Amino acid sequence: MSELRKAAEDLQDPRDSRGLMDVQQMEAEREGGASPWSSSSSVSSSYSACAVSLLHDAAPSMVTDLVGFLLLKYHRKQPTTRAEMLSIFLREYQDHFPAVFSQASEYMQLVFGVDVKEVDPGGHWYVLVPTLGLTCDGMLGDGQSMPKNGLLVMLLCMIHLEGERLPEEEVWGALSKLGLHAGREHFIYGEPRELITKVWVQEGYLEYRQVANSDPARFEFLWGPRAHAEISNLQVLEHLHRASRRGPSSFPSLSDEAASDEEEEA
Repeated sequence: MSELRKAAEDLQDPRDSRGLMDVQQMEAEREGGASPWSSSSSVSSSYSACAVSLLHDAAPSMVTDLVGFLLLKYHRKQPTTRAEMLSIFLREYQDHFPAVFSQASEYMQLVFGVDVKEVDPGGHWYVLVPTLGLTCDGMLGDGQSMPKNGLLVMLLCMIHLEGERLPEEEVWGALSKLGLHAGREHFIYGEPRELITKVWVQEGYLEYRQVANSDPARFEFLWGPRAHAEISNLQVLEHLHRASRRGPSSFPSLSDEAASDEEEEA
């Protein structure tokens, strides 16, 4: 276990770091497989189910290796091509590429908060960028760690769906189902309390404050000023739709609300 974690943290060549997703799957399974969000919202339930399934399902080795390769490209801020990926991983299995690439892209987006975007359909060129257009790359400190934006995007979406504020106890209830606990190091996200109550608060993505007139004191999370500046309601809605694999018509009330907010801001 520790050797696989070290390989993942070092962001080695994917052919030397197999097991990245297997370690994550083992971490999640050790904590149980319940859905992390208790929200009654159909959007939240669908999104959470998709995220948790990726954390719990063992990835085939081809997907595991491709995710490692894409993480390496993201770390180096380098684009890639379909031809490059095929030449390294799937030379003899080109017919499997669409399925493998699709699953690897889902891991990148929901676990690491990284979008794999095609910028040249003719040449099949791809760039790796932070989900929701965030301006932070999610690699804290010296930039050698795993991208952590997947957790930040989850929290921002949860807050958005729950009416702009989310009780701290609901946050920890959700994160515990993903194997994240205060005071315990996670091999991707580090120590989560430090991350969500200090680091992202200082960076302006989250606001962490005491609930007014609460005794004993209770706390809640809200979007911070940087989140408001960088993310629109429509971006969140589109991300939720992609994650849940459903179209906007499935959630007309949310779609109408987001569109109305965008018109007012314009």
